Amino acid sequence: MQNLIAQNLLEIKAVFLSPNKPFTWASGIKSPIYCDNRLTLSNVNVRKNVENTLANLVKENYPDCQMLMGTATAGIAHAALVAEILNLPMGYVRSGAKKHGRTNQIEGKCEAGAKVVVIEDLISTAGSSIEAVNALRQAGAEVLGIVSIFTYNMKKSFENLKEANITNFSASNLDTLLEIATKMQYINEDEKIKILKFRDNPADESWLS
Repeated sequence: MQNLIAQNLLEIKAVFLSPNKPFTWASGIKSPIYCDNRLTLSNVNVRKNVENTLANLVKENYPDCQMLMGTATAGIAHAALVAEILNLPMGYVRSGAKKHGRTNQIEGKCEAGAKVVVIEDLISTAGSSIEAVNALRQAGAEVLGIVSIFTYNMKKSFENLKEANITNFSASNLDTLLEIATKMQYINEDEKIKILKFRDNPADESWLS
């Protein structure tokens, strides 16, 4: 399924590979890859592949899961669709508490002690995912882990997840996607190497040369 999801993401242009004309992230980092998994929602066949894969990852890796929590905003729709497949309750976690009303950060009824899996669309450094996990832990939930559509497989994400004592299972990943992209002639071998150099050290722009 990792190969199929990678191919799907390329075909619907949810993932753009541009090693020679990089994108600029909000942090200022130059990136040869841009990922917009929201586009998976607009393609029925790809959406089914993604949601069924996420559901299977939850069942296989977190069989005791009692509730799904999406990350706001990109993970909300996927959490809802996967929750429907698995017949589980769901909610979502804001990036911060609301400044009005009940000032909730967690939306949906999440009982203390509930065994929760976080649904995320993209793992880069895993920072925002870990923030959601920490908010749920502070609310008394037992977070079993994260399931995501795609991960860049960055070293920093593995370090951050390990430090937070949390696991992530992704439907697909950058390494798999690059192999597929090379076979489909989206990129050549030299461009693949440049992207892998970025993956290993995003702050080092030597891959641009």
